[in-house]
Amino acid sequence: MVRVPLTDEERSRGERLGLALRAARAGRSMVDVAAEAGISVETLRKIETGRIPTPAFFTVAAIADAVGVPLNVLRTACEPQRPGELPGELSQAS
Repeated sequence: MVRVPLTDEERSRGERLGLALRAARAGRSMVDVAAEAGISVETLRKIETGRIPTPAFFTVAAIADAVGVPLNVLRTACEPQRPGELPGELSQAS
C-alpha cells in the first residue's frame, strides 16, 4: 500500500500539535512524560518537533493524559494560529 504524501497543512498541523504538547509538558522532562505515557523518549521528541506529524490517536491520548491536557484542548491548539499567538487554551493553562 502506497502512502499518500502529506500536504503542507497536515505537516503544519503536526508542528502545531508538537508545540502544544511541548508547552503542556512545561518543566517536566521528556523522560518523565514519555515513561508515564508508555512511549519512547525518541517518539515524544519526534512528535514535539513535528517529525511525526500524524501520530497515532492512542499515542496522542497517552501523552495528553500524561501532561494533563484534555484532547479537545489539543484539537483547538492544532488549529491555525495567527503569528505570535499562543495555541488556544494552552495559553491560559500554562
